[in-house]
Amino acid sequence: MAGGQQKAGRAKGNAFPRGRADVLDNPMRERFPSAVLENLVILAPGLLGGSVAQAARAHGAARRVTVWARRAETRLALRVQPWCDAVADTPEAAAAAASLVVVAAPVDRIVDLTRLIAPHLPAGAIVTDVGSVKGEIVRLGHAALAPRAHFVGSHPMAGSEQTGWEHARPGLFAHRACFVTPLPATDPAATDTVVKFWHDLGAEVATVAPDAHDEIVAHISHLPQVLASVLGAFLAQKNPTWRNFAGGGLRDTTRIAASDPHLWRAILEQNRDELLRALREFQDELQAMQASLANRDWLDVTARLERGKAWRDGFRPQR
Repeated sequence: MAGGQQKAGRAKGNAFPRGRADVLDNPMRERFPSAVLENLVILAPGLLGGSVAQAARAHGAARRVTVWARRAETRLALRVQPWCDAVADTPEAAAAAASLVVVAAPVDRIVDLTRLIAPHLPAGAIVTDVGSVKGEIVRLGHAALAPRAHFVGSHPMAGSEQTGWEHARPGLFAHRACFVTPLPATDPAATDTVVKFWHDLGAEVATVAPDAHDEIVAHISHLPQVLASVLGAFLAQKNPTWRNFAGGGLRDTTRIAASDPHLWRAILEQNRDELLRALREFQDELQAMQASLANRDWLDVTARLERGKAWRDGFRPQR
């Protein structure tokens, strides 16, 4: 892939300005002829990894699905799942005949697993992930595999506050955005394979540089998580009976506060710098609203409420 790595990010065939998020390139679907993976390997199948396996089976994207889970009891339970053809006892054994490996572990374990399987991958194999942070993971993953195999980062925007493969479902990625984040040095054919794979699972794919991805998700995913969690922590200091009087608005606003704190700590740690920038910008906006309220500047209060409504109304309808 030509061109230098830039903080602003680079998509295949397009340069996206810093902060631009309207980069879905779903029309690229027509570029990719139908092809079925020989052996799809899922490492650490939780909600996302289990859903990848189920979706691949439902859409005929792979002839064989092999999984590995860290816990022996999880491997035992997975052996009887209809969407799983084989369960390996080790990551190395799982990867030995892989066409595409999806590392579905938490973000702080993705690089370690990639390094662990690297010597065991067939030549030309592709490794991707589902992590919510991309910059360091993609650079270290590429370094661990190149030139014998290929690392192409991915991030499907399809999680929920639920965790575990028991909550997985084959339609999780349908009509959902999915980032694919190649480096300039990434093999274009490997990138095309990963893009096509997510298309086959029903996702709408955006190809952006890893650092551009991290800036975008700091604003649209990581900042909302922090706000929901901090709001819940703040209200936890108040009279607990107040919660019983809340309507749907508070439930909607704090739904993602129910997410796994340990999983999110790792995400926030890895995307700390971009998140801090987003938080500073948000604090400026919040302080401006506070000043308008204090000054009884109801015109400005109304203008801010209207801008927020207009932005929210701009969401594409969910399908």
